[in-house]
This record gives sequence, C-alpha cells and structure tokens, in this order.
Amino acid sequence: MTRRLGHARSVLVVAPHPDDEAIAAHGLIARLSRRGVRVCVLVVSDGAGSHRGSPTWPRRRLTQERRRETRRVMRRIGVCAAAVTFLDLPDGQLKAHADDVRRLVARAARMLPKPLLGLAPSRADDHPDHRVVAAAARRQMGVRWWAYPVWPAGRRLCGAQPIHLTTQERLVKRHAIRSYRTQAGRILDDPAGFAMTARQIAAFSRPQEVFAPV
Repeated sequence: MTRRLGHARSVLVVAPHPDDEAIAAHGLIARLSRRGVRVCVLVVSDGAGSHRGSPTWPRRRLTQERRRETRRVMRRIGVCAAAVTFLDLPDGQLKAHADDVRRLVARAARMLPKPLLGLAPSRADDHPDHRVVAAAARRQMGVRWWAYPVWPAGRRLCGAQPIHLTTQERLVKRHAIRSYRTQAGRILDDPAGFAMTARQIAAFSRPQEVFAPV
C-alpha cells in the first residue's frame, strides 16, 4: 500500500485541526518524506475550540501554540514549516464556512505538482468539522483523494487499505501525538477543556494507518 501511494509526486494532507495530520498519517508522511515525495499539510481550523474556558490560554495564545506543536512534529519527519499552511477558520464552526473550506482546499490542491495524492477525513467521522472537510475533498484532475478515520479513535473504514507500522514507527508516532501537549493534558484550568486520554492516544497510534479511496 505504501508503495502504491508513493507513486504520487506530491501529497496534500488536509487536517481539520492541528494534530489530525499526525493522528491520520504520521507514519505515511515520514516514509514518503524519506523517499523525496513533496508533502504539504493544510490545517483548516485554528484549533482554538479545545479550551474556550481557559483564562491562561486565550484564543491567540492557544492558536499560536498549536501552530508550534504542528510545525515541530512535522519538522521531525521531514515536512518543513513552509510546507504547513494554517487557514485559521474557526474551530467548531466549519459548517458555517463550508464554501471557504471547499475553495481553499481546491486552491491548495491546484498549486501542487501532479499526480497528487490528497488525504482528508472520512465523511463518516463523528466530528462535524471533520465531515465538512471531508465534503470539501472532491475528485479533481490529477488528484486522487483518500479518506482517513479519526473519531471515534480506532475506527476502521469500510474498504480501507492498511499501512502497517513497524514497532519503532508506532512508538515514534505515539511520542509525536503526545507532543501536542495542549491536547494531552497541559492545560489544566478549563474544566470543560479537551484532553486526549491514554486510551485515545493508544488507539491513535495503533499498528496500522488506514486509508480508503474516496
């Protein structure tokens, strides 16, 4: 499966929130980067919705930190900061910006060398922002879209084709997911804030990454 995906000249990973790129495709991105495939990451939302009630992490600070987390994790597997684009649309409100999402995803795809592999969330994902981004992924000339699962953690897509991770790749991926510290328990002053559980992190770093053709 990795060999087949590697036939692409470039890859566009569309992430609804900062960290979905690692959850979905950390192992695949690392492998393709080592092969010299151009990988670009498009982060759609600003990620500020995870801790709306935190007095010490207002929107601006949280958004900036989530950007740094994404760049840091991607840089470690060969994706430079210039290849990561943040659209900064409002986290949790992408449905109201669906036209913008479609337009900006299409623009990003047009700018990359073909043949292009596009990775986007599954339309069956439980998160409404993810479904909006999934709907924005359409077949375009020179683009082949594949869907990936996120929520619920560990879901298997119907018709999915697996990429088997080595033990080392899986450990590196788990460490990378934990490196998104704003989402892994760093922020403690918002009782309603989001924090990945140990079970979710384990599911996100399962032995396979799976993708299904759209």
